[in-house]
Amino acid sequence: MKTSGIFYWLFIICFAIQFLFSRDWMSLGENTVLFALMPLIGSAAALFRKRVIVLIPGKIVITLVVASGCIATLNSVHSADSGTTWGIWLYVVTLVGLMWEVMGFWSRVETKLNKKTGIVINLLVPLLFGGMLLYLWEMLTIGFEVPQVLLPAPSLIGVAFTNSLEMLWADFQQTFLKAVLAGFFMGCVSGFVVAVLVDKVPFLQRGLLPLGNLASALPIVGVAPIMVMWFGFDWQSKAAVVVMMTFFPMLVNTLTGLKSTDRMELDLMHSYAADYWQMLLKVRLPNALPFIFNALKINSTLALIGAIVAEFFGTPIVGMGFRISVEIGRLNVDVVWASIAVAALSGSLFYALLAFLERQFTGWHPSFRVS
Repeated sequence: MKTSGIFYWLFIICFAIQFLFSRDWMSLGENTVLFALMPLIGSAAALFRKRVIVLIPGKIVITLVVASGCIATLNSVHSADSGTTWGIWLYVVTLVGLMWEVMGFWSRVETKLNKKTGIVINLLVPLLFGGMLLYLWEMLTIGFEVPQVLLPAPSLIGVAFTNSLEMLWADFQQTFLKAVLAGFFMGCVSGFVVAVLVDKVPFLQRGLLPLGNLASALPIVGVAPIMVMWFGFDWQSKAAVVVMMTFFPMLVNTLTGLKSTDRMELDLMHSYAADYWQMLLKVRLPNALPFIFNALKINSTLALIGAIVAEFFGTPIVGMGFRISVEIGRLNVDVVWASIAVAALSGSLFYALLAFLERQFTGWHPSFRVS
């Protein structure tokens, strides 16, 4: 959506209004006035020297001056002894418009000419958007004095994270490195093997698929206590829950992928007198790879959710689910959010790794060629 510089004009006008009638917030904090003026200078440069935002260095400068506005408001709101004035919120609203403008011109950068530039831009835009959300979260929770029990500020969560690194690392090892990875591997491999068997033996499709569908429909809260009784309180019971959650998506997606092979390709292999396994390895399995990777990406999130929820029903004194349930009872909400951040980060990196492997193994697929 083209805004024709409306956000720059809006920021300049609103800056003048709040500067005339409600600029008290600029006197709070160190160098707040200097940082607050930077976006104003950047907006004027973008309006009257349009070539500034055409070149990459100009885009970087505009991004930095907008970031300085964020620093100014954060300095002020953290230095205020009581409530904030309406001027700072007018500044924040128009500053968010500048952030939107910044993300817009970065997303319009041509990335096909330079592969390295494309990689940097593809990472920069999500980082800018995430930074904007964290900035608004911090401003709203501190500025409106939201109780920490309801929603702690990101800065408080960061402090809790750094103070609990050893504990969070132990939780990460117990939940992710043991339960999630083991259950993910066993569930996906078993689902793939059963899919090949179902494809090879037709009557299994009518016998196993309904049972797999039934297993996938079982609620975690009902299965987890049973798995704890069967496999104990350690990570093995959580891995068993993960196996049940990841088995069926892999089974269904692999079967769909094996059936997606074009008939002409199969006829060509028949003309070469290829047997079932030769057709499977050389034609059908490569065509099924996009479906298999789709199941892997789905299971990467299901596995983490399943392991964390299963830890609510019995676990040693370690694990992400155990930490969340215990610390919420102690009203240590910042530690709870730190555990959630660890889970979100590990799940996102796991998904990103699978997406990277998918691109390496299925780069021939039309969806990647188009993108």
